Amino acid sequence: HVQLVESGGGSAQAGGSLRLSCAISGIGYDGYCMGWFRQAPGKEREGAAAIDSDGSTRYADSVAGRFTISQDKAKNTLYLQMNNLTPDDTAMYYCARGPSAYCESEHWRKSALFPYWGQGTQVTVS
Repeated sequence: HVQLVESGGGSAQAGGSLRLSCAISGIGYDGYCMGWFRQAPGKEREGAAAIDSDGSTRYADSVAGRFTISQDKAKNTLYLQMNNLTPDDTAMYYCARGPSAYCESEHWRKSALFPYWGQGTQVTVS
């Protein structure tokens, strides 16, 4: 049974930082593309960042230079360090897992393609 469990969301002031975590269980930690997606009220879910099993990363233009995706394979955990937050970053944040090929193309941005999802964690920036 595959489980992805996010944590670390909350409230922050503009210019502040938050670190999200995603604990993964029930699936091997090899040959994958892991993504952080976010969905603001009334908007579509969008890809924010992705990382593959080799550590290669992808970022949306809106978060590049402010967010850092990373992973700890020993802990089967994915992270998203978010710095210099703005109110536009307010959203529900989800982690997701898909095949490694997704990170090699623009597929990493497409939430509909990812089969495994966490329940989400809310980030509110004021």
